[in-house]
Amino acid sequence: MCGRFTLTRQEAIELADELGVPVESLADYRPRYNIAPTDQHWVVRKKYEDREVLPALWGLINSWAKDRKRAAAQINARVETLDTRSAFKEAFRKRRCLVPADGFFEWIGPKSARRPIWFHNPDGRLLMFAGLYEYWQPEPDIWERTFTIVTTDANKTVAEVHDRMPVILTGEQAEAWMYQDETDLEKLRKLLVPSAEDDLVGTPVSDRANSVKNDDPSVLVEVPTLL
Repeated sequence: MCGRFTLTRQEAIELADELGVPVESLADYRPRYNIAPTDQHWVVRKKYEDREVLPALWGLINSWAKDRKRAAAQINARVETLDTRSAFKEAFRKRRCLVPADGFFEWIGPKSARRPIWFHNPDGRLLMFAGLYEYWQPEPDIWERTFTIVTTDANKTVAEVHDRMPVILTGEQAEAWMYQDETDLEKLRKLLVPSAEDDLVGTPVSDRANSVKNDDPSVLVEVPTLL
């Protein structure tokens, strides 16, 4: 499960350089500290030989949908059922993308006192989640882009808190995932594995992360707690 994540790069030009896209395509970018389901974010795909970054809403809505009701239920797509669930199998074949982030949240403790853990790369490296995107029409002649994040079994670091984690792709893996003409689903599936244990660290942060209304740097203030 990945139900909340972050992308806190301060300047669009910095993010554009890391993504390998023109800064003009990130004109509306702002740092985000608590991205929630149905929020607008960004996806990266290949257009011919180049990368393209596009705005999209988090929570995949299929082309045949009549409304947005399934969006919040389709924020994640499990590796194990990508090619069998009707919601995801066509996008798995034809519309693969990357979802840029620099961390994601999971929670520990009882529902009455949930404590957020922010998982991120210890060196601050950008995380590229494997994603799928889709288009649907909320109104005639209006198309809306949506996406989901692919999840797999947790690595040892994340497993202390949760049994699932986003698939994180790097370098050639990311390029292979976005390659539009790839039709070998087994080859693609081999990319979708847990990241190395030392790729992530878990930092206990402010319980302000519990509310989607809070989206500012104070969300990521480290606090003492037991992990």
